[in-house]
Amino acid sequence: MTRPPLIALCAAAVLAGCGGGDGDGGGTSSTARTAPQARSGQAIFTTVGCSTCHTLAAAGAKGQVGPNLDTVKATQAAVAKQVIHGGGGMPAFANQLSPSEIKAVARYVAQAVRQ
Repeated sequence: MTRPPLIALCAAAVLAGCGGGDGDGGGTSSTARTAPQARSGQAIFTTVGCSTCHTLAAAGAKGQVGPNLDTVKATQAAVAKQVIHGGGGMPAFANQLSPSEIKAVARYVAQAVRQ
């Protein structure tokens, strides 16, 4: 696994998120603000290897090593905690992903399992 694609992905996500959607009355809805983060969450999910171990229909992931995320239906907080600390055979990603990347992938997984 190489870092440059992940770094480029993060830079793209940050740039896509710029532009007045911070609740200062800039006219961007809450849904519009979360869309770039949700897309980056999906990209992170597929590029850092989550899809290798986990099944998640929204991401086209069919991994059989870790829990099937479609049936677990974890909350964003639970996903973030698991990504940060690992456990149950899953490695911790706190040293590989930034806090914003962890938040993005946790939000993506939590939203994907509710659909």
